[in-house]
Amino acid sequence: MDLAYTIAITLATLGVLVAIHEYGHFWVARRCGVKVLRFSIGFGKPLFSWHDRQGTEYVVAAIPLGGYVKMLDEREGEVAPGELSQAFNRKPVLQRIAVVAAGPLANFALAIVAYWALFLAGESGYAPIIGTVEAGSVAEVAGLEPGQEIIAVDGENTPTWQALSFRLLDRIGDTGAISFSVKYPDSDMVYESEAVVKRWLSDQEEPDLFRGLGVTLYTPDVLPIASEIVAGGPAEQAGLRSGDRIVSADGVAMPLWQDWVSYVRARPGVAIDIEFEREGALQQASLVPDRITDGSAEAIGRVGMAVVLPEMPPEMLREFERGPVEALVAGVQRTGELSMFTLNSIGKMLKGLISPKNLSGPITIAKVASASAKSGLESYISFLALLSVSLGVLNLLPIPVLDGGHLMYYTLELLAGRPVPEKIQAMGYQVGLFMVLGIMVLALYNDIARL
Repeated sequence: MDLAYTIAITLATLGVLVAIHEYGHFWVARRCGVKVLRFSIGFGKPLFSWHDRQGTEYVVAAIPLGGYVKMLDEREGEVAPGELSQAFNRKPVLQRIAVVAAGPLANFALAIVAYWALFLAGESGYAPIIGTVEAGSVAEVAGLEPGQEIIAVDGENTPTWQALSFRLLDRIGDTGAISFSVKYPDSDMVYESEAVVKRWLSDQEEPDLFRGLGVTLYTPDVLPIASEIVAGGPAEQAGLRSGDRIVSADGVAMPLWQDWVSYVRARPGVAIDIEFEREGALQQASLVPDRITDGSAEAIGRVGMAVVLPEMPPEMLREFERGPVEALVAGVQRTGELSMFTLNSIGKMLKGLISPKNLSGPITIAKVASASAKSGLESYISFLALLSVSLGVLNLLPIPVLDGGHLMYYTLELLAGRPVPEKIQAMGYQVGLFMVLGIMVLALYNDIARL
């Protein structure tokens, strides 16, 4: 059932992104008087199709990994004399540039609309207050202390965990100073400090930003109180119920949930005598954790219970209300920031400052799409916007076979006053195809390696 759900969400997500992208090409082509022969979502054998009054065929094809708009073009077949004025290749170069650029721009427009809707509905998050600082870390060198709130990084405001993560993401692989603005929650005094880094986290395949900085952000202690008990598991067999709090195990105090988890994981198949609290009264029981391997060489213990998660203090909540215009401006800014971040990340990857193992493919997209959809509509729309920005930026890269490659050729034509020779274009397309296929193979390999 989960697999079917993941596939359905992934197809829907890709379908929306591809449809918006191709509609951008389609809409501008029609406005420029170009005859559109086919509008296809997917490649390969058509699953179903229909025609409109202008003769355009609309297709949903079997391979849902992209799409295309096929336009009348003398380079792709014979064109009747009466239709030459509608051929794409006969249009002025500025119109051809507009048609090609419209696809990525449509993706940026989708992201702006998505973020506008999210910001208009209201944005919230928790203040990034430092819980602990690791000795010898970047944070300690910068003089950061537990209890301080990080309000800005490199002069950019960080009112929430998400904002702080985004600013730190932008510094991965960098060499130089990272500056911090911090304050204590009950004070308006702002302290400025900085620390110098060298190729920060560049050797990390999956960088942990906060650990790399050397901090943990404050969260309330998670107490070992059961929220759910798995039917038939060791905890249920021992008589534990929802709401019970583990007090000790084999005489060892269990003040926090992580203490209990670590104790259980280290004792697969070993009997544990526990003391737990139920409705104010202490009780005793014994249980034997199941042996779980999870594909690893070393077995771990598991008793089948989930924990009650504590609520964050209300004073840590940051809420942002925006009107329609303000939300639109914020949506444009967020789309621009993500576009520059994507370009910056690509540049760092090419320079070796970010591991190419961070490149993700369709399997990762499917997993994240499914997880975000399960987390709620807001989470899914945010992911859709992020993916749309990525698609728009990647398509604008000056690689032949991508929109950016076509734009590069047409820009050269505009400057030189004549088209780039077809032999050079053909060679560029072959190189571009090789590059794109190579990137796709690497991304798929990374996906499989993560599994």
